Amino acid sequence: MIKFKYLRWCLGLFGISAILLFITLYPIPSLLMWQSPVLARCFFILALCFAFCLLRIMLGPTPADRAVAVDTLGILIVGFCAILSIPTGRDWYIDIAIAWALQSFIGALALAKYLEGRGFDE
Repeated sequence: MIKFKYLRWCLGLFGISAILLFITLYPIPSLLMWQSPVLARCFFILALCFAFCLLRIMLGPTPADRAVAVDTLGILIVGFCAILSIPTGRDWYIDIAIAWALQSFIGALALAKYLEGRGFDE
């Protein structure tokens, strides 16, 4: 049984490495005219991470795994806003990212207290 666990980890590591190598080497056509190829790759990597987080939220065996995936999803949204502010030159994307990070942090604390079984006033 333990050998299958290591085999699964090795296959997952190989798959993620292959995906990242493919993203790095394969030219991605830009969907938006203002995007550079580097930003297009960043958006694609973020979209791939979004998919993995959503998969973990759906298949997470424990509520703690789902909570970590939701927190990671919040971090990805902050990164998406930060990267989106570069080509557009709009400062309010950074403001949205800061507000989202603060809200995500407070939500993660509240969820951790709930999963621990303690009240909010403790």
